[in-house]
Amino acid sequence: MKEFSKEVYLKWYEDMTMWRRFEDKCRSLYLKQKIRGFLHLYNGQEAIPAGFTHAMDLTKDSMITAYRCHIHPMAMGVDPKRIMAELCGKATGTSGGMGGSMHIFSKEHRFYGGHGIVGGQIPLGAGIAFADKYYDRKAVNICFFGDGAARQGSLHETFNMAMNWKLPVIFVVENNQYAMGTSVKRTANHEDIYKLGLGYEMPCLAVDAMDPEKVAEAAYEAIERARRGDGPTFIEARTYRYRGHSMSDAEPYRSKEEVAVHKNDDPIELIKQRILANSWATDEELEAMDNKSRDFVEECIEFMENSPYPDPEKIYEYVYAQEDYPFLDKLEN
Repeated sequence: MKEFSKEVYLKWYEDMTMWRRFEDKCRSLYLKQKIRGFLHLYNGQEAIPAGFTHAMDLTKDSMITAYRCHIHPMAMGVDPKRIMAELCGKATGTSGGMGGSMHIFSKEHRFYGGHGIVGGQIPLGAGIAFADKYYDRKAVNICFFGDGAARQGSLHETFNMAMNWKLPVIFVVENNQYAMGTSVKRTANHEDIYKLGLGYEMPCLAVDAMDPEKVAEAAYEAIERARRGDGPTFIEARTYRYRGHSMSDAEPYRSKEEVAVHKNDDPIELIKQRILANSWATDEELEAMDNKSRDFVEECIEFMENSPYPDPEKIYEYVYAQEDYPFLDKLEN
């Protein structure tokens, strides 16, 4: 794996501060009704995509996730301006404004969603890995899901098949402590979600996912195991989200004091302190990077504002692949 050098840490700091500002600005745009529907923010969990993409081969590995999906594609290389446009339903968005917040997608960067069905992406991630193995691409799929999705029956069916066929997939539960408003402590007779892999003799472990170094180390070992044909790994990435489940979440299930305690482990602050401790940058240089991130997010908004909405006539264009689908003429009329 690439070493954790000065350049890596500075990139992490620049990326993670931009991601945090991007999400904060999305919250503001939602309150102004520029973003409609659902909006699930990622604040606090930034170390996970930072660590995983450090360990991945971005020229061939792929990623799939749930509906908290704005930051993962950025880490994979998708243009944040196009993500902002998609969030606001503009034609320049990643799906032409047709997908919205929960359905960011980029075939070019091998980011396959963005899925609104809880746990729906788990068998899909294994399916992508099956294709990679079938065509001998030497590629690995990273399949993310939340702690609530870990209770879906499809997880067990997928784990069984993935181990049976030794598929090159890494299953990652982003355990941010709450499935919507339900604590992990209340959803099962155990709190160590990673132990679900033991029933399938799948290598499994928990990792401190507030530290991108620890995430990258666990990810690299799992990815290399999958790439050499030894099958999947199940990683429980223990993290914490600082915002509610979605913008409609009043958060009655946790106290402000609890959130404040977890903010002491803020992954961005951790990166900042390591940079300063190693004299890789000064406070002034990091502040300049913060300002650069803020300015770039404003550029994303400007791009979105100057983009048109999609043509209403395109509403049927992405529904049926078959041009002469029966009854389509009746829908149009």
